[in-house]
Amino acid sequence: MTATDDGVIVSRDNPRFKRLRRLVQEAAAYRRDGAVWIEGDHLLRALLQQGLRPQAVVLTPQAEPLWRQVRAEAGLGGPPLPVWRLSPTLMAELSQLASPAALAALWALPPAPPMLPEVATVVLDRLQDPGNVGSILRSAAALGFGQVLALQGTAALWAPKVLRAGMGAHFALRLLEGVTLPMLRTLRVPLLATSAHQGQWLHRSTLPWPCAWVFGHEGQGVRAELLAHAAQTVRIIQPGGQESLNVAAAAAICLHASASAVFDPAGSVAPQ
Repeated sequence: MTATDDGVIVSRDNPRFKRLRRLVQEAAAYRRDGAVWIEGDHLLRALLQQGLRPQAVVLTPQAEPLWRQVRAEAGLGGPPLPVWRLSPTLMAELSQLASPAALAALWALPPAPPMLPEVATVVLDRLQDPGNVGSILRSAAALGFGQVLALQGTAALWAPKVLRAGMGAHFALRLLEGVTLPMLRTLRVPLLATSAHQGQWLHRSTLPWPCAWVFGHEGQGVRAELLAHAAQTVRIIQPGGQESLNVAAAAAICLHASASAVFDPAGSVAPQ
């Protein structure tokens, strides 16, 4: 038996549970499966707020009232969504959170959108840490950068850890993975890069808008070829004397500097 009489999945051998476990445990499994694991009611709410519908809702029986609340808040119409009910034990095995979520969902992996050459963009150059990648996506969405290009060698953008760190930013961004340097050269906005040892001080720089900020590998930084093609290279003042900033912190500072130069407090573009 793989389920109880009331339809609750209780066996680890159930095909649906095996599929979910692959999506949780293998960072790039979503590419083969064509679906993304959305864990927790916060991410599910963020998905629904963008007008997107999951393929299936995954929950424990105890989370039925929470799902009804989330569905009502979103005003979710259309045909009923499939609901997969898992025992609390199996749901906890899927969770990578300290307090396992009782509500989750599957969402169809969106097709890769075409790259827009003239919009404000963030370029990720071989970043490895999922937390850093998700944090940068969150900053990009908050600060007016609608497109993120992940160069080959960057952590999988739709991996569960990156999704959690992004806190819903994924659903508001154009995300392209596996971008090559020749593809990057088709951008028609200035490329800006950070360096720990060269370039203008960020706080004294005049920043173009729109632009494309490139952030590099946690240990190696931005590759030399990209630095050579950057219209501007900047440094962030560090009076505390640390050797370098965490890349996610540096990205937030740089993106905020760009946004604060062109946006008024209401979020619209200020007169130049």
